[in-house]
Parts: sequence; structure tokens; C-alpha cells
Amino acid sequence: MSYPPALALTLAVEVPVYVAALTAAAAPGVRRTAAAAVLVNLVTHPLLWWFLGRAAALPGAAYWPLFAGAESAVCLVEGALVARLLRLRGTLPYAASAAANAASVLAGLLVLT
Repeated sequence: MSYPPALALTLAVEVPVYVAALTAAAAPGVRRTAAAAVLVNLVTHPLLWWFLGRAAALPGAAYWPLFAGAESAVCLVEGALVARLLRLRGTLPYAASAAANAASVLAGLLVLT
């Protein structure tokens, strides 16, 4: 899959997850939450895509731990950015990030198989 469809799939999956998770917990509105979700993905997705593109050249046994570490880092960064953008405290932004990214990874794996 090339980069533009991968980004589109990521946004199509992650933005609704962020909106559902964060607006249910009193985040500041659907549009602001959706905008924050798009913004954090525009920060992390290109870096993750670049990194995983390089890691893909490695044997499978070496790739998957790097994939897991990179996705974990993305969850932490996105959670922190969402918390900052929406002025949220606690673990909710990180839980929303983990859920959104897990859904995105699953969607990507389903599309590729």
C-alpha cells in the first residue's frame, strides 16, 4: 500500500475512535476533537511510515518487535499531544490513543491480507 491510501485509512479509522472516546468523556466538542485527532496523525504518521519502511527490509523476526515499539511510541506521543491540544488530564487521552491506533493497525492488517 502506498502512503496516501495508508494515511487515508488511518484517518478514517482513528478519527472516529478519538471522537467517540474523548467526546463521551467531556472533551471540548466533536469538531475540535476530530481536528486534534487529524493533527496528531499528521505529526506521527509520516515518521512511523518512514521508520517502518526502513524496518521492513529486516527479517520478520526483527521487524515485529520494532513495529510494536514504534506503535507504542506513537500511542504515547499522540496521547500527549491530544492531552495538550484538548487540555485533558489523566490517562484518557492515552487510552483513546491506544484504542485508535489498535483499530488502525487491525484495519491495516485486514486490508493487506
